[in-house]
Formats: sequence, C-alpha cells, structure tokens
Amino acid sequence: QVQLVESGGGLVQPGGSLRLSCAASGRFASINSMAWYRRAPGLERELVAVITSSSTTNYADSVKGRFTISRDNAKNTVYLQMDSLKPEDTAVYYCNADVRRSFYSGYAAYWGQGTQVTVSS
Repeated sequence: QVQLVESGGGLVQPGGSLRLSCAASGRFASINSMAWYRRAPGLERELVAVITSSSTTNYADSVKGRFTISRDNAKNTVYLQMDSLKPEDTAVYYCNADVRRSFYSGYAAYWGQGTQVTVSS
C-alpha cells in the first residue's frame, strides 16, 4: 500500500512562514507529479501548487510569488515552502501524488491525511 504522510502544519502569524513536507512510503515503481491542495472552511478544495517528475512547477494565482513547491526524488518527498502567509491561507493542506504501483500498471492518485495551517494574530 502507498502512504503519503504530511507534516509541518501549525499556527503562524500573518507574514510568517511554514514549510510543509509530504513523504511517500510503501511499495511502488515510480511517482509522476506531486501536488498540494487545500480546503478552507466552507470552500471547495483547490489546487495550490504542482510539480512534475522533471520539476516543472505551476501555482495558483493566489500563492504565486509567496509559495514554492519542490521535491526530493531520492526521498520520495514533496515540500511546500509558504512565505508571507495571509489569514486567507488558513486551510487544511493535502498532499497528492500520482503513483505507479508497478511497471505494468498505470498511475493512480493518492492523498495524504491533511495538515492544518492556521494564519492568525
């Protein structure tokens, strides 16, 4: 079974920074794209940032210039560096990865359990 385990959430003041991590574990052949999503209370889940296996990145307009997604393929880990945080960034952040269990199968989406980020003074 493939598991994604997130860490790094918490409470931070506006203007502060947090770094989220998400490590994939279990038996699998390869990971394609990895991404971070978030869901704020009362809102739909939204894509925050995505990074491909070749490290091409894309960001939601609301976080461009403030958030940076990166990955360490040797550790099967994706990171989200969040700077200049705003109260509207408050949400549960979820890690997502497209994982191929074997070289004979296609890619499937896996999700982490979510980590709470709260931006408040």
